Amino acid sequence: MSGFIERLRLPGRSGDAPAAKENGAAARERGRQASPFWVMVQKEFGDHIRSWRFIILLAIVTLACIGSIYAAVTALKDAQEAATGSGTEMDSSFLFLKMFTVSDGSLPNFLTFLSFLAPLIGIAIGFDSINSERNKGTLSRILSQPVYRDDFLNAKFVAGLLLIAVVVFSLGFLVMGTGLLTIGYPPTPEEFWRVIVALVITTIYVGLWLNLSLLFSVRFRQAATSALSGIALWIFFLVFYGMIVNLISNATAPGDTAAASSIISQQNWMMLLQRLSPAYLFQEAASTLLLPDVRTLNPFVTQDQAYLAINAPLSFGQSLLLVWPQVVAIVAETALSFAAMYVAFMRQEIRSRS
Repeated sequence: MSGFIERLRLPGRSGDAPAAKENGAAARERGRQASPFWVMVQKEFGDHIRSWRFIILLAIVTLACIGSIYAAVTALKDAQEAATGSGTEMDSSFLFLKMFTVSDGSLPNFLTFLSFLAPLIGIAIGFDSINSERNKGTLSRILSQPVYRDDFLNAKFVAGLLLIAVVVFSLGFLVMGTGLLTIGYPPTPEEFWRVIVALVITTIYVGLWLNLSLLFSVRFRQAATSALSGIALWIFFLVFYGMIVNLISNATAPGDTAAASSIISQQNWMMLLQRLSPAYLFQEAASTLLLPDVRTLNPFVTQDQAYLAINAPLSFGQSLLLVWPQVVAIVAETALSFAAMYVAFMRQEIRSRS
């Protein structure tokens, strides 16, 4: 910790010598040194990488993804054998994307595993980032250096988000590499970009849970309380929120003799309530990008629309246009959670051992 504090003491900002006496060589030396912000980012990133908590969680997520890869490969082989036995040809369109979306039923697919377990990475990274520094007394020591308070908080978020991006993209490339070796089918440029954009959306989605865990870490002094709060919120949106919306839907459902407009209006309100959940938004966005056959996210499609629809998968641009509202909503929720965490931290009084 002492070495980290020394790296934060940049020349020219500690007040040891007047700025007027600083020569050109000292100024150039100061310019070559890393800013306190990036020093803190590097320190946080390294601490996360070396922590047993992160290693254990990463091992669990990796094993789950390997299991989903096995289930996907088995499902594709079964489909190929069934097509060969019936004398037909297996549909090979977007075959590479099926590594992310199909399963033989023994395990969930990669997308389901990712939407289920990825938030735990964000919660595990951030639940004790602030309160552990406060309880150890290092928070006041760091902020007593020539460091802006918001730089400290931003470094926590940036380091966590960089680590999340590394993990998410590593898992995605693991699936892509394994699929390339097992099925021997390389991805087309469109399939590659669909996967990349889906991984970017996943990173933003996990960043939302990182912000929420940082908010709980700012709000609660005990790490156990902030961890339980993050896990409780994760379980609520993953399990109970859909049940609550279904109960509201059943309670407000119009009668059998109601007009079609009232039925559609009620369903639109229920869909709006569902889309308040970040888990539901992520599921819609990621599944639409990885399943080009998804042509609409509207639960109501008239017979004329279904009849006139072209029986062909959407292009990458059209799929991205279809999920753009969901992506914007996820980014907005991430920004709001960051703003709440930022305001809560900036309004706190930081004292020694506080």
